[in-house]
Amino acid sequence: IKNYVQKKMKISSGMEVIAQIKIQKKTDLIEVIIYMGFPKLLLEDKSRRIEELKMNVQKKLNCMNRKRKLNISVETIENPYGHPNILAEFIAEQLKNRLPFRQVMKKAIELSERAGTKGIQVQIAGRIDGKDIARVEWLRKGRVPLQTIRAKIDYCSYTFRTIYGVVGIKIWIFVNEE
Repeated sequence: IKNYVQKKMKISSGMEVIAQIKIQKKTDLIEVIIYMGFPKLLLEDKSRRIEELKMNVQKKLNCMNRKRKLNISVETIENPYGHPNILAEFIAEQLKNRLPFRQVMKKAIELSERAGTKGIQVQIAGRIDGKDIARVEWLRKGRVPLQTIRAKIDYCSYTFRTIYGVVGIKIWIFVNEE
């Protein structure tokens, strides 16, 4: 599903907007829920694009024989920059455009704070800014209690290629404490 969205439906900023995909299997129904941060990509021509996506998924799952029905729905996320996958995609797109990594990390932290998170930690590893030696840089804002079991922390690990090599991004977002 992510590959289909990447190939067919890139928006102007080039960001992949799928935050999460849930697949629920029942005896006669496969339900796919796609959580998107910026849903106008699929909703512009909703019926045609979702039907096209549905046909591709049916071909991959080999459920064309109508024994199992496939249901695809698109849900929106109210605070897209509070989700680590969308933030990682934002950071990757900015670093591909060769912006300074510290500036990009600070911008991502600022966007996350606006979404109402209690704390965020962003780590970038690899050949940052094209330097010869790979290194790890990180920034933290607010509380990120990684050792506390009760804390609800969203995590994302994301890798992408630059012209210098592979760069990895890790994001921890502290949502709340139960």
